[in-house]
Amino acid sequence: MVRASTNNQRAPLRNELALILLAGGYSSRMKAFKPLLPLGDSTVIETAIDTFLYAGIKNIIVVIGYQAEKLKPILNKKGIQWVYNERYSEGMYSSILAGISALPTDVKGFFLLPSDMPLIKRQTIEKICEAYSVTNADLLYPVFRGRRGHPPLISASLFTELLMYDGSKGLKGILAKYREHALHIEVEDEGIHLDMDTYEEYVEIYEKAKGYFYSYGEKALEIYNG
Repeated sequence: MVRASTNNQRAPLRNELALILLAGGYSSRMKAFKPLLPLGDSTVIETAIDTFLYAGIKNIIVVIGYQAEKLKPILNKKGIQWVYNERYSEGMYSSILAGISALPTDVKGFFLLPSDMPLIKRQTIEKICEAYSVTNADLLYPVFRGRRGHPPLISASLFTELLMYDGSKGLKGILAKYREHALHIEVEDEGIHLDMDTYEEYVEIYEKAKGYFYSYGEKALEIYNG
């Protein structure tokens, strides 16, 4: 277990890292399109994007598919790059491949986050960045109370293998090969475990967000992220 500080002098340049945000799925269990559900004065997907921007990760790629036309105006307005996954019906791994294929060639690694996990803290992102800067590990996970969560940071050293993998066992199938060498970064952030596949889980996240944000925007994110 790695306990990283937030010494900005040791943190890598944020433009060397990227975020692939997955927003192309059907949201079938929710029966509503999760990325655009309300959260605070904004939406689920915008909350996730803004936290990464606040942490200094400017290179963000959102993979869209189902309901793409509803997402495009929001992403365009925010100046966020998006890539359309024509194969979104094949499942999440097809969206991961679309995101990796759209990354700039000089990116050293990417965070991977489903768009229904909007309560990741800035400090979590920064701790993972710092740990990567001093280890150059292939794979890093945040851990809260003994259980790892999202977003993992995946090094560029794995890109070729990820692109060649058939996806038959999903992302977990290929990352399992690196389990013994992965770094686990201890964080104080229950958000790494909070997703919303069901309406009840969305209500839980919505209620937690009410405690985090008195209004949405940069000031609210600053308060939430300490």
